[in-house]
This record gives sequence, structure tokens and C-alpha cells, in this order.
Amino acid sequence: MTDTITITGNLATAPTEQQTGSGDPYTRFRVASPNRRRDTRTGEWVDLDPNWYTVLAFRSLASHAVASLEKGQRVIVTGALKVRRWEREGKAGTEVEVVADALGADLRFGTTRFSRAAPAAGTAGAEGQAAAGAPPADWEAAPVAAGDGYAGETPF
Repeated sequence: MTDTITITGNLATAPTEQQTGSGDPYTRFRVASPNRRRDTRTGEWVDLDPNWYTVLAFRSLASHAVASLEKGQRVIVTGALKVRRWEREGKAGTEVEVVADALGADLRFGTTRFSRAAPAAGTAGAEGQAAAGAPPADWEAAPVAAGDGYAGETPF
């Protein structure tokens, strides 16, 4: 069973294009989702520790993210939730990943202009669009980086 999640937050790391073992493009970046609550005594908003997510995007979605998104930008991400445990150099932890189906700029605080990309060779219609954003078969074999992208301070 796959859990679907939608998050909003700020890009803590810039998306950079990489390749899977089979040569398909992908990107991996971190998103910090703000966690705020209203103090009932003062009526003020209080910032708590953000929730951190590693976002993965594949194929054309990865290429479009690299071309469109920048560190610090507020984004919306929808995709499959995956929770992975990792162990490295005597340390262990848990990483929360979102394998993106869709992502883009959050328009609450700004504007953007959309440019449709030319279809990739060999894809057509909705079937091609679905395949273009789907993760390749070998993506889960990639190791999880310990502490990837967060060094204890808010990076934006």
C-alpha cells in the first residue's frame, strides 16, 4: 500500500540533476515544512521545529524541477510517502521521503509563469506523462545519505 502525502515548505537544498544506474534523470532535495502554533496566552504565532522531508523526482519531473526551483523557494509537493531507516558509521536514523508525482511553486506569496515543455521522444498523451514522472525500477537500491542536507540550522 502506498500512502500519498502533500506537503508545503521551503527548499533547503537546491535540486540538482543526477542519473540512476540505468541513465534516467532524477533529483533529490530537502524540504523544511514549517510547524507553527498559536500561543493561547499571547495570541502570537510560535515557530516550532520544522518537519524535514527528502523529495525525489524522476525523469521529466526531475529535469523540470532542476530548471524551475531554487533553494529557499516555497513549494508544494504531492507524492508517495516512504519512511526509510539508515545506518552509517555507527549512527542510525530515519529519513522521511516523498517520491513526487507533482511539484511546483507555492503561489501564496508570489507569482510564476508556466512554460509547457516539449514532449519527450516516444511519449504520447496521458500514458507518456505518467511514465515520464514514474521512478525507474532501480531507484530504491540507492543508499540513503545520513543527515543529508541539514546541519542543525535553518538553511533559508
